[in-house]
Amino acid sequence: MGWTCFAKVESIRLGQADFGVQKRFTKEFEDEAVRLSRTSGRTKREIAADLGIGLSILTRWASRSRDREMDEPERRPPGEDAAAELKRLRQENEILRQERDILKRATVFFAKEGIR
Repeated sequence: MGWTCFAKVESIRLGQADFGVQKRFTKEFEDEAVRLSRTSGRTKREIAADLGIGLSILTRWASRSRDREMDEPERRPPGEDAAAELKRLRQENEILRQERDILKRATVFFAKEGIR
């Protein structure tokens, strides 16, 4: 799955200390990274590695974006939340079905063991 990079804009030197270079990213790059983390079905760790950023940065961006959307609900793309919620609920449903089936089999097994 490909992704569009809107370019990491600039790098700045942090004083005279040997801390290296701090990268500054465009707002578009940040928004695209957050969108990928929400919709691609891949882990944040994988996406961060692909984009060349740290996991903590991607997590911070996602949190900041979520906070902005809660403060300004009209900014949310229509249907994005519903689609993500539906996917999450389907996954949860599948897990619950598997757990139920395991418990059914365990009940039958222990019921037979109790007869002996």
